[in-house]
Amino acid sequence: METEMHTYRNLLAPIVLGLASCLAPADAPTDSEMVLLFDGETLDGWHKVGGTGEYKVEDGCILGFGENVKGNTFLRTDAVYGDFEMTYEFRFDHRAGNSGLMFRADQKPSEDGNGRVFGYQCEGDNGHKRSWTAGLYDEARRGWLFPSQGSDAGAPLRAEFTSQGQRLFRWDDWNTIVIRCEGNRIQTWLNGERRVDFVDEDSEHDTREGFFGLQVHGGKSCAVRWRGLSLRKL
Repeated sequence: METEMHTYRNLLAPIVLGLASCLAPADAPTDSEMVLLFDGETLDGWHKVGGTGEYKVEDGCILGFGENVKGNTFLRTDAVYGDFEMTYEFRFDHRAGNSGLMFRADQKPSEDGNGRVFGYQCEGDNGHKRSWTAGLYDEARRGWLFPSQGSDAGAPLRAEFTSQGQRLFRWDDWNTIVIRCEGNRIQTWLNGERRVDFVDEDSEHDTREGFFGLQVHGGKSCAVRWRGLSLRKL
């Protein structure tokens, strides 16, 4: 019951904050404030960890791809970030492979430096029916944070989130996603509409700093693209 009440408190937060914040952030960063994470030509500042997926630069974007991918694979930033507002564009080449973008992420210790990636993820959902792109997932830890996958009491929220995603997501074009992290508050927007407004009250898992990572999910096939990856520090 406590988990479901926490979910509904987060659902009500956008209403309290007002209509203006239901769209893209009013204080979106200007060009002079932007930090580019991808130069459009190379993967400088990034390196691959995890499974057998692959990454390359193609047509000014980062293509993540693979066939019979073993393990979740991530192209992660060398640098780490704390509070930020990030904007990027995302699309699927086909609907076979799941994806997402890690933020404030970390890796479990390992001798070879290739420990399991964990932390917050902004979902890239290939589901025809569910459509939870820009939902909030906790990779290798708690699972879905928003919307939650709890008891039947959360079903109306999940249905509403799915309906919004089906309406917003462009399967045959680029999608603009914004992630804003300030303290323990996490917000996301998809194509101009807010998807998540979540306050993480779990002090054990409330990560305040980490890297970004582009995911190629393990599975039969995946081909996803990112471009325009930029942020400003808050």
